[in-house]
Amino acid sequence: MPEPVKKLMILNILDILRRYSDENHTLSQKDIVDILQDKYYMTVERKSIRRNLLNLMEYGYKIEYKEYVRTVPNRITGEPEESYVWSDFYLERDFTDSELSLLIDSIMFFKNIPYTQKKDLIKKIEGLSNEYFRSRVKHILTTPESNPINKQLFYTIEILDEAIGHSRKVKFLYNEFGLDKKFHPKKTPDGKDKVYTVSPYQIAALNGRYYLIGNTDPHDNVSHYRLDRITDMKISDEPSREIKTVYGLEHGINLPKHVAEHFYMFSGESDTVRFRMKKHILNDVIDWFGTDINFSDETDDEVTARVKVNLQAMCLWAVQYGPYVKVLSPQPLVDEVERNLLQAVGNYGYNCEKTGK
Repeated sequence: MPEPVKKLMILNILDILRRYSDENHTLSQKDIVDILQDKYYMTVERKSIRRNLLNLMEYGYKIEYKEYVRTVPNRITGEPEESYVWSDFYLERDFTDSELSLLIDSIMFFKNIPYTQKKDLIKKIEGLSNEYFRSRVKHILTTPESNPINKQLFYTIEILDEAIGHSRKVKFLYNEFGLDKKFHPKKTPDGKDKVYTVSPYQIAALNGRYYLIGNTDPHDNVSHYRLDRITDMKISDEPSREIKTVYGLEHGINLPKHVAEHFYMFSGESDTVRFRMKKHILNDVIDWFGTDINFSDETDDEVTARVKVNLQAMCLWAVQYGPYVKVLSPQPLVDEVERNLLQAVGNYGYNCEKTGK
């Protein structure tokens, strides 16, 4: 066999292990010889297989195998003797198929990633496993997006990673939809595109979307921005504001706690809220607020909950779950929820004063 072809053998054997083996699909040395001949048009002896497998293992590849003992006649004396055979080879992988499936599911249901990029990412993840895994997920397709997609999303993430790593502010346009279903930058009072200057601290994923957690000049509180609505981002030469000087972030960002308090990613004040709830929505409450919530005054059907949460987000949530929830405190939040509910029923021509209800 020519020398250049011999050098390819070890790479082809590694490729065979990656594509055709796992703990449920092991390969004998003969299997590898046959695949080399059928798929790679390379004829080799079985002893070359073992030598190359040993080289791969010495190099650090996690190749599992079994050792079998068999009795064979001695080539010289003809007497029976024990011989050790290696077989059932497979490459141990960094990710299990279940983990890869979880990654694919996460990509499928992420709302900000364009359809074509989802397909490309899924194909790359499939390449981390073998042919058998691909045959199981080839039927998975993500539906083309019905919402407009910001094609600058990945670029924005890269810029933010760099800015956060170097503690630099960023400048960008923040967009909203018009009736033409297209993005349009928010405007200043004189009609110019409004440029936001933000100290970025953290990127968070919530409800299938990416958010930036930071502080916006010249304000003192924490702010949140959806990354899919950001365009034309640039890194500023100005250093970021120290996070401990931002109201609400004095002790840094505890991301699980922060997300639980800001589940709609609204900016503004957080406070301790008490509300009475029907017990049959307990699963929903835990989904929204997490387990950092206290319960008291339980009856057969109801319980009182106490949680620290963003007040603006809580107002929207309380209206959403209006039939099953009554906010008890703080009083300004109670008043705001009541106003929103009255306005909502008023939209349907329901006059509370006339009915006496």
